[in-house]
Amino acid sequence: MNEFGRALSRWRRLRGVKQSHAAELFGVTQATLSRWERGYHRVPDAAARKLTALLAAPLDSASDAGLRRLVESSALPVHLICDLTHRLLAASPSRFAQWTADAADLRGTSLWRFATDEIHLAESRLGELGWYDDGTTEMRFWTGANHDPLVPIEPGVLVWERLALSDGTLARRVTSVAH
Repeated sequence: MNEFGRALSRWRRLRGVKQSHAAELFGVTQATLSRWERGYHRVPDAAARKLTALLAAPLDSASDAGLRRLVESSALPVHLICDLTHRLLAASPSRFAQWTADAADLRGTSLWRFATDEIHLAESRLGELGWYDDGTTEMRFWTGANHDPLVPIEPGVLVWERLALSDGTLARRVTSVAH
């Protein structure tokens, strides 16, 4: 099963959507959708874009406002991203202080382009760790620096924690731990 297949399956389960209805939304047969979910077929780019838009964590509901306030008032260097798209949802003042990019320019944009090789490797291992199947909900790993002037990443330990938002989409809290 791939990332999009897992995400699609989770979305359907959380919303009680049958495969046949989801298949209609994507303009494919139920068998094709089933193959996507099980990872037997790659999700085409157009369907992946539609799925990404459908599953992107919004963090805009009243019930998620508390989570946003917790992140934005934390003394720790922490930020919250959409688990699927890596879009920045919220960040603490100490995290924004590390970045030279303007907060307004970063909110809602993907931080993936700033990822280090170690972050790429950790991301590639999430499936085998059960991250998308309600297994592992926290991951710690060491990362090197990315040497980026806008969103620098310093060497150290990162902690990823998977959180479900009120609509069932997944977010990831990213915390830097002093090493």
